[in-house]
Amino acid sequence: MKRIEVKLIPRTLGRKSERKRMRREGYIPVEIYGKGVENAHAYMSLKDFLSLPHGETFLIVADLNGDKRVCFLKEVQYGWLGDNPIHIDLYNISKVREIDIEVPIEFVGVPEGVALGGTFEVVLSTLTVRASVENIPDKIVVDVSKLGLGDSLHVRDIQPPPNCIILDNPEEVVAVVLEPEAEETTTEETTTT
Repeated sequence: MKRIEVKLIPRTLGRKSERKRMRREGYIPVEIYGKGVENAHAYMSLKDFLSLPHGETFLIVADLNGDKRVCFLKEVQYGWLGDNPIHIDLYNISKVREIDIEVPIEFVGVPEGVALGGTFEVVLSTLTVRASVENIPDKIVVDVSKLGLGDSLHVRDIQPPPNCIILDNPEEVVAVVLEPEAEETTTEETTTT
């Protein structure tokens, strides 16, 4: 699994003036917490946050004054417009044996049903897996080339990555190939009087 090192700046709790100044300078408040570890308060540069990968699972190695903590991005709070991050939660996994984490699904192949006019529709783009920290997959690759018209792919149809357990409901639909909509033809009847 990909690990990205991010340097953090220590944060003093309860100082609104410091928080406002740091936000103006392009930093986001960060809370680091986890099972059996001491909480830490810090700032992450907005530039570092925006450079984090999208669509794949990764770990963050949070460097706080030389103390490196392996974490995953637990939650990001955004401002009322929904586009500017205002707070980040990192979950420290250094004392964790197993973790439940969402992993993106990568669909490969073109479904047979699409060649027959169907439409491939994704219902779930991630699956929740339980794995040890060393075995967390970057993504789950699923071949959809055998899906015909009207076929559905369920969680139960997906082979879990090595040393992982998929926690989602086995009956849940992941993707479907919709049949083409029949064109409605209306014939107007003309009546003569």
